[in-house]
Amino acid sequence: MKKRAVIQMTSEEEAKFIESSKTMILVTNGKDGWPHTMAMWFVLREGRPILSTFAKSQKVLNIRRDPRVTILVEAGENYEELRGVMIRGRAEIVEDRAFVEEVQIAFARKYVGGPFIEGTAEMVRARAAKRVAIRVVPLESVSWDHAKLGGGY
Repeated sequence: MKKRAVIQMTSEEEAKFIESSKTMILVTNGKDGWPHTMAMWFVLREGRPILSTFAKSQKVLNIRRDPRVTILVEAGENYEELRGVMIRGRAEIVEDRAFVEEVQIAFARKYVGGPFIEGTAEMVRARAAKRVAIRVVPLESVSWDHAKLGGGY
């Protein structure tokens, strides 16, 4: 059996790995042909990654020009610990203020945690005024989990 088949994650393993991760790398295509790569916070909605950024950011300009994106979630330091999921997909810019606010609140819960301090929700909603959400519609994925090799190479 090829090692590629051994280390590939199931769709359930991919979903669990992504859900447990803190950041993902978003790669958009710049107008000059060079990849534009950024680490991003994210939440999942209906199995799709949702990111958020300023409406005038380079990422958004790139996506408006070319919606093809690649995202990467990875972990591990030693070879036998390396795990990751790369997803190719199409990005959709969501400007709906209510949706962007909901995403900002979901980010606050995921990354700050605990109960909201008084006024936090209002502050998060105010931040949403200059932001958009980026919904990634996955088209294909590639995954790996080197722990499945049992210490071999």
